[in-house]
Amino acid sequence: MKEEDQEPEFDPDHFRIVLKEEENQDQDLDYIDQTGREEENQEDPDLTDEDSFKIVIKEENQDPDLIDQTGTKEENQDPEPAGPTALQKQRHSKVHPSVRTKEKKSSCDLCGKTFPSSSRLKTHQRVHSGERPHGCDQCGGSFATASALKTHRRRHTGEKPYGCDQCGKTFRALSTATIHRLVHTGQKPHGCDQCGKSFMTSNRLKTHRRIHTGEKPFMCDQCGKDFTRASYLKIHQRVHTGERPYGCGRCAAAFSTSHGLKIHERSHTGEKPYACEQCGACFTTPTALKGHKRRHSGEKLYSCSQCGKAFTALGHLINHRRLHNGEKPYACDRCAKSFVTSTQLQTHRRSHTGERPYACDQCGKGFSRSGDLKSHRRIHSGDRPYGCDQCGAAFSRSDVLRTHKRVHTGEKPYACDHCAASFTRADHLKVHRRDHTGEKPYGCDRCAKAFASSKQLRVHQKRSHDPKTDR
Repeated sequence: MKEEDQEPEFDPDHFRIVLKEEENQDQDLDYIDQTGREEENQEDPDLTDEDSFKIVIKEENQDPDLIDQTGTKEENQDPEPAGPTALQKQRHSKVHPSVRTKEKKSSCDLCGKTFPSSSRLKTHQRVHSGERPHGCDQCGGSFATASALKTHRRRHTGEKPYGCDQCGKTFRALSTATIHRLVHTGQKPHGCDQCGKSFMTSNRLKTHRRIHTGEKPFMCDQCGKDFTRASYLKIHQRVHTGERPYGCGRCAAAFSTSHGLKIHERSHTGEKPYACEQCGACFTTPTALKGHKRRHSGEKLYSCSQCGKAFTALGHLINHRRLHNGEKPYACDRCAKSFVTSTQLQTHRRSHTGERPYACDQCGKGFSRSGDLKSHRRIHSGDRPYGCDQCGAAFSRSDVLRTHKRVHTGEKPYACDHCAASFTRADHLKVHRRDHTGEKPYGCDRCAKAFASSKQLRVHQKRSHDPKTDR
């Protein structure tokens, strides 16, 4: 068997495992947090490519120069037979001067990196050439080495031969298992010389350093936006392709990242693990909690350069700017409408599908938005948390309070472009415009009459068709 197909055995009592990463690989390797799970706001990086690692197996008290960087024999060297003769040769090689002074003799003419054998150099050069000669017969994926293909095939078979002896978690690749073990030891040997932050792998440190340098080597070929990580670029490209590979098992919602799906699922379970210690309010994400805390402090870090309005969250500012430039990048594929945010588009799509994923646990009424369900629940509880500071009137929703305050200020921000009429609410203006256009979208199912608003229709039906109404 060639060396590419061999994997070193791991004996924790007899060997020390040293993990080295290929400096020219761009894979995001340190994705394991303190609990051994994936980082919450990252896409799942592919850690199964063992080409990104070199495993050095060093026997205690052994000269480190005796064993090459993969812990196995060179690819073209015939394996020694088992038995006393092989053991004698191994012991002899430990002290033989010619072996002790062995130097790296093969170097890459593109990056200058050196390797102990020509076979190692040949494999390394595929990093530059992009050559992937080893193809998967099940999905068509291709890889630079046979060992990487072997690890990949375990995705199809479900095999996870490398287990953690402390928590029992299993992995497809030895390299991933090795990184995971650092979670239990707490070891983070790679420290940043600028800020002191430390990491479990040198590749993660390399990525971190880009925060200080501003380097963003991964650029989108469609819009030119660049990123510090290849995994971030991969997620971004789904904005252009529309790909949403992570679907919710409870509703029709789909997401471009596994993190997005995880957050969405909390809307079904009601889980809000992040609590404010000042008021007790709970949130589904740490970012939402952080933004909420600024309400207590009054801090608004993000301000609009055009109108001066300030916001507690950067995302709110980005959405606000679109009001000035008229940008609505999220278009519905069923009608001509477009929206400022992806959340608005997602909610709008439910008007086509009729989906109402948020149901009241007291009366069963369903809603297309979680916010509407939250407001509806106040009908049952009688909660009216939004009070007017001028007249004492209280409301179940903040937008209703905002509209109410215009009674005191006299503000009517919604003006008709056909006449001088203006209104406190946008929906009132919408109904008014139908006086000019003659549109009457609400038809009576008992007679031929039609009306400009649903309220006018209800009044008509009560007066004309309800037998209990006095005439």
